[in-house]
Amino acid sequence: MKTVLITGGTRGIGRSMVKAFSAAGYAVAFTYKNSVELAKSLSTECSALAIRADSSSEEEIISAVKATEKALGTIYCLVNNAAVSSFALTTETSYSEWRELIAVNLDAAFLYSREAARGMISAHCGRIINVSSMWGITGSSCEAAYSASKAGVNGFTKALAKELGPSGITVNAIAPGLINTEMNASLSSDVIASIVNDTPMLRIGEPEDVSE
Repeated sequence: MKTVLITGGTRGIGRSMVKAFSAAGYAVAFTYKNSVELAKSLSTECSALAIRADSSSEEEIISAVKATEKALGTIYCLVNNAAVSSFALTTETSYSEWRELIAVNLDAAFLYSREAARGMISAHCGRIINVSSMWGITGSSCEAAYSASKAGVNGFTKALAKELGPSGITVNAIAPGLINTEMNASLSSDVIASIVNDTPMLRIGEPEDVSE
């Protein structure tokens, strides 16, 4: 049985991925930060290992990877999904807010990949999937920090793919458009309508669109 570690697994895309990988027969571990009850219910529902880990903490990230490997064996697939967002003018964004976004959205992808890649290299196989965003490609007004973090994820993905490819490991990014998650719940109906109008399917995406 192959092992997958999914970061930020209690809500939205992450939760959908936990269910999809579990249904596909993987041994699943997922991380969460504060959603204890959601983590417990999901763990029971999917027979998955729930690991509390702050994605802005190097120490907790290292611990989460070790806990996964100890309980389920070498990680075959890592999904870097945990993320935070911010909607604010750049002139009104504090440095601490900027740092938190970069830490969770970009630094964590690096740290989780660094730790999980060691086992993958030894096994000469593995998959790393980074959940990015269309805003990392096009940029979004009033989301400069978020866009920058996801653009960093895209660059990291391309470089790491070249580095790990010779070891039998693939590294790819998924860059979804607007998805119906709690992260986007604060968007106004006018903003959603504008994005939908520019979307070929003429609708916002669902978490299952991404996990599948």
